[in-house]
Amino acid sequence: MSEFWPLPYQLLWPCGLVMAWMAGEMLHRWTALPRISVYGVVGFLFANFAFGSMAQAESDIFMLLANLAFGLILFELGYRINLQWLKRNPWILVTALVEASASFICVYFIALAFDVASFTAAMLAALAMSTSPAAVLRVVNENASAGQVTERLLHFSMCNCVLAVLTFKVIIGVGLFHGSGDLLHAISNSLAVLLVSAGMGLLMGLLLPAWLRHFTPNGPNGRDATLAFALAVALLVAVTHVLKFSPVLATLTFGIVARHRRISLSRTQRNFGVLGDLLSVLLFFYIATTLKWQHVLAGLPLALVLVFARTSVKVLAVSAFARVSGITLRKAVLTGVALTPMSVFAILLLEQTRRLGVDLVENLLPLAALVLLLEVIGPILTQRALIMARETSSTS
Repeated sequence: MSEFWPLPYQLLWPCGLVMAWMAGEMLHRWTALPRISVYGVVGFLFANFAFGSMAQAESDIFMLLANLAFGLILFELGYRINLQWLKRNPWILVTALVEASASFICVYFIALAFDVASFTAAMLAALAMSTSPAAVLRVVNENASAGQVTERLLHFSMCNCVLAVLTFKVIIGVGLFHGSGDLLHAISNSLAVLLVSAGMGLLMGLLLPAWLRHFTPNGPNGRDATLAFALAVALLVAVTHVLKFSPVLATLTFGIVARHRRISLSRTQRNFGVLGDLLSVLLFFYIATTLKWQHVLAGLPLALVLVFARTSVKVLAVSAFARVSGITLRKAVLTGVALTPMSVFAILLLEQTRRLGVDLVENLLPLAALVLLLEVIGPILTQRALIMARETSSTS
């Protein structure tokens, strides 16, 4: 539909990014809504009613940049994970496992009730286990949030990511095995890939701090280390993208190892400054452009049911373990509500699967509506939950 616009096609997407950023800033100032929700709305409207589809070459470039943005966020999430806390309070891990498993079971059987094929229902359920760290971390940073709900939200998000990737890859592997009879192919696209990906992140987490200690004036804790960590994340994303491994586990593991190697990152480093902000606009804008309004309308009835059921299950599961895990029931409920976002994680995981030769987007029509709904309301629910928990800055 770009023929209605006087600008050359090559200028439409940059202008769209600028307009998404401007809309996000204005609405955040007027309504205090999360900026990323606005980026998603603008991206969806522009792709479906103004720009039309981008060329495949441009789509590949945007996807690589989106993966880089997601990689930076996952590195920061990994850096904020306290493994010692999880060791001292194993009920956090138990809660995460029960909550994610209950989400899978609930979504799977609801999808079957709507006459969705069993394999497609399993894919949808695996994606529904996740909580998008991109949305969660951007809302937390935007509102300068800190406290019990915030920390549990970040740790649950990490656990959900890992469990969703593991489940998704295993189901894909089983599907490939039944479809082709090639068990080796199935294994290479599931558990083996995940182990290699995590190993790459571990290796980077060990090598980079050692290199910085020997070749930079202030070592790994200096401000000049920000560029080194950003480049390291970019390298991990590029390598895993090309070799068809999992950038999710690679960058997440890198961040966890960096923290536990006693590396101290300043606030600017943890947000990656202007680079992180720029890539976040692109990430949330681009993810929404991949959704087609026809798919959204077709999957809307099931998506509405899934949003309600998935959120309810997460709230009930977290609340069930509130007392034994050391949190009040009220804060447990708020934590469950804050776990709503999943959009960015789901789309990027599906795109990585497409690069393996398995295109599931056309078969997961309810996902388009689910992604759009949670792209908009997910960050808002997370923000409201953190505000009600009184863990946000009064100046946010």
